This record gives sequence, C-alpha cells and structure tokens, in this order.
Amino acid sequence: MTNMKKPSFNDTMLILVFAAAILAMPLWLDPFGGNYPDLLQKFAIYGIFAIGFNILFGLTGYLSFGHAAFLGVGSYAAVWSFKLLTMNAIPAVIFGVLFAGLLAAIIGFLSLRRTGIYFSILTLAFAQMSYNLAYSVLTPITNGETGLQLARSDPRILDKLFSDGPASAGLPSTELFGETMSGYPGFYFCAVLLIIGFYISLRIFRSPFGLMLKGIKSNQNRMKYTGLNTRPYMLTAFIISGMYAGLAGSLLAVTDPLAGAERMQWTASGEVVLMTILGGAGTLVGPMLGAGLIKYFENIFSSFDDSVLQQAFSFLPDSVLEIVVPVVGLFVGSGWHLTLGLLFMIIVIFLPGGLVEGFRRIFNYFTSGGGKAETQSVEAHNQAGE
Repeated sequence: MTNMKKPSFNDTMLILVFAAAILAMPLWLDPFGGNYPDLLQKFAIYGIFAIGFNILFGLTGYLSFGHAAFLGVGSYAAVWSFKLLTMNAIPAVIFGVLFAGLLAAIIGFLSLRRTGIYFSILTLAFAQMSYNLAYSVLTPITNGETGLQLARSDPRILDKLFSDGPASAGLPSTELFGETMSGYPGFYFCAVLLIIGFYISLRIFRSPFGLMLKGIKSNQNRMKYTGLNTRPYMLTAFIISGMYAGLAGSLLAVTDPLAGAERMQWTASGEVVLMTILGGAGTLVGPMLGAGLIKYFENIFSSFDDSVLQQAFSFLPDSVLEIVVPVVGLFVGSGWHLTLGLLFMIIVIFLPGGLVEGFRRIFNYFTSGGGKAETQSVEAHNQAGE
C-alpha cells in the first residue's frame, strides 16, 4: 500500500460526520428506544465486524462463511488475557486481533487455493471445525459448552504486580486505566475503535491496494494474464478482515467477560453476510447500517409481545384489536426473523446495492427534480464505493 494519498476534503468530511454520528448515538437513538448501553455496544461491535468483512467480500467478491471463527478466537484470546495478565482492555484487544490474524493467515492460505463457491465451502468447513474443537477437543482451553469465564483464582499477574491494595472479594471488572468497561464508558471505548476501524477501511478503499482488490473482483483472470500474482493481495485482505473480526470478538469479551463456542457457529458467519448485503456490499457505511438494523430488530422488535401490541393499538375498537394484534404479532416478538427475512428479500430484489443504494436513489430523486434517480445503475453504485 505504497504511495497512499492523503484523505481528500470529502473523505475528511465523511470521517468527521461518521465520528459525530457514532459518538452522538445515545442522543439520536433515544426516540427509537435504542439508546441503552448494551445495545449501543452491540451496534459498535458488530459494525466493526461488518466493516472488516466488507473489506474481503465488498472489495474482492470472495464470500466467506467462516468469519465467526475469528470472532470466537478474538473472544477467547481476550478472556485469557483477563485471566492471566490484567483486566485492562488494551492487552485483551491486542491479543484478540493478533490471534485472529494468525488464524486468518492459516485459513486464508489454505482456502484461497480455490475460488467461488469452493472458497465459501472451505471457509465454512474451517469455521465448523473451529467450533467443534472449541466445543469438545480444546475443552482445557475453551471450557467447552460452559464457556470460558473469569474466576477469583485467576493469576492476573500484571494486576497483582502493580496492585497497591488487597484483592477484591468478588470477580473483577474489565477496565481501561481505572474506568470500568460497562455501560456508556464501554460503548464509547467500542465507538472510538469503530471510528478508527472505519478510517482504516476508508484508507484501504482509496489506496492502490484497494484498487487492486477491486480489479480482482472485476476480472481476476484478466489480471493474472498480465502476469500479476493476485494471491498475496487476496491473502492480505483476508487477514485484515479476520483481524477486524478478532477485534469485534475481543470487544464482546471486554463488555461481557466470557467466551463461548456459540460465537463460532455458522449462524454468526451468516449474520455478518446479511449485515453487509443489507447495508450495501462494497460501500463504506453500508455494512455499519446493516449491522445496526439487524441488531435493532433483534433487541427491539423481539421485545414487542402481545401486551405491548395491545397497548400500542389500544385506540382501535375491541373487534378490530382482536384481529390486528395476532397478525402484527407474527412479525414482531419471536417472529422478528420473519420481518427481517421479508426486508432482506425486498432489498435483494429491488435494491441490490442495499440500504445505501436506497438512500442514494431517494437523494437523487429530490435533488434532480424527481424520477431521474431511477436511471442510476447498480454498477455505478459499486464503482463509487461509498
């Protein structure tokens, strides 16, 4: 990634607007009921996960179904850092990123020998092997189905070495130089790392390295005919993407210090694919939007039970209320997956470029006097990369 240009004025404005929007999330999400810390932390963490996945899938077109393995490894590495070294979040994040990057280098080196659906199946197989290893064979390291948790007997060498007073009677909390990483402090720690991750992603998109990845996505065979070896570029993108996943996994452990094999299941890999496609694969902010949408549905829509619906539609006559509540209840509460599935179908059919394409069409419709936005092609959207 040599000869990387400085960010343009538009890119600088994009970064500033993105940072302001992320840091102000507790304010503008308040009317939508999504301003509580646990949900805000998930928005930021899975935003990092999706942005990293987009570097691989959005730029190169290589669809990985195994990124949950790096998410899980990041969590395990972070919890072991808490157990062995210190409750400070910085070493945990560093170890989570490094171990995920190491695993990504191994899996990527083997998987990238194939392309297309064969690459996807290979990554899925490696992720499932990682899950089964964590669930059974590596029980001394992962604690199996119970999950890896903190214990009072943990050595925590650095904490004991620099501690001035007696150890606490209960389990310690994760912290950053004395500030507990729970609640809003935990969110802002994740938010700052999300902004940094977004900035790095932007620089990759704008760099010669990013342009090379886009060329691989456009026509890899033609690039090979010119004598270019594309595998080092692909492996680098795969490792960077895996390190983002490891960062997200370590932050899951920072905000809730435990790690379980369920974070390595194929469903977690499928979830990040949905996030990226919903928001807009190959765009800068799209994956973050998709992650936020899915986590909002998962945490807010899933809480709408019959009593909430009856209160919301209490203005209707009783005869109508008895019909409306059961029908709407199919799409919220435990049925929120149905709403998400319908939304995914609509976006894939009518907005292949995801939510970003939809926003762009609406913007162009009003700025061009109406109607002209419909002529915008999906190819032009992908080339814009925003």
